[in-house]
Amino acid sequence: MRQLDRRPFVFAVVIYLLAWLFGFPIRAQSAPMEEVECTLILDAASGETLYRDGVCDQRFSPASTFKVPLALIGYDAGILSDEHTPAWDYKPEFKAVKRDQKTVDPTIWEKDSVLWFSQEITRRLGNERFAGYVSKFDYGNTDVAGDAGKNDGLTRSWVNSSLEISPVEQVNFMRRLLAGELPVSDKAHAMTRAILPTFRSGGWTVQGKTGTTRLGDSADKSSLGWRSLGWFVGWANKDARNIVFARLVIDTKRSDTPKGPQTRTMFLKELPNLMNKSK
Repeated sequence: MRQLDRRPFVFAVVIYLLAWLFGFPIRAQSAPMEEVECTLILDAASGETLYRDGVCDQRFSPASTFKVPLALIGYDAGILSDEHTPAWDYKPEFKAVKRDQKTVDPTIWEKDSVLWFSQEITRRLGNERFAGYVSKFDYGNTDVAGDAGKNDGLTRSWVNSSLEISPVEQVNFMRRLLAGELPVSDKAHAMTRAILPTFRSGGWTVQGKTGTTRLGDSADKSSLGWRSLGWFVGWANKDARNIVFARLVIDTKRSDTPKGPQTRTMFLKELPNLMNKSK
């Protein structure tokens, strides 16, 4: 019998051990290098799956969809008061992109997806309270540690970092929000539902939040290996039908076009036909 050449295997083991010894990051790939898509729609009341297509049980960064649970936290903790209070002024130390260099209130925060406003909420919470809320929510993997050695969990854990959630977990979280079943006040549930942006789609009234990020090794700022991620999650109703949904798209490469709004546009265009199929 012909003997297998073990040299490639031995070489791979040696490289792995050297990387571990010298402290280089060793990360398991969270997904194969192919496009990932999921569309998941549930009946809001019963939880019955009305439509499911694609990879829906794998966790990825929530990106700005995390503004939904963060709104619940902000209202419950008394940091946020109503749709327009507080209104915080921009400060240069926030180092935000030009479009976010403005006064922001909770409604503008959700509509324009302003990162620095999120970070002001979490800073006011502090590490312990922030982690406690995420744990109580059982939100995804509940990991708000952030990137190793960077001490950024309080301000960046939900953006291509330690916190991850699957589309299945996203829709179940939305069901609990609509039913008022999360461990926060009634006001927090009501105000969060009130500030989510509203859209129309073929007779459906849709409320939801986009999310955009680029998946990759945060230590490597080159474009190689980075992939564009887009979320759109929320709920919708038409007549007596109430649904929750999650749409996730991850490209095979990096794109300069924000993937979240693109994902939302496609979902809103397709929703009426998807719901006709589910009848």
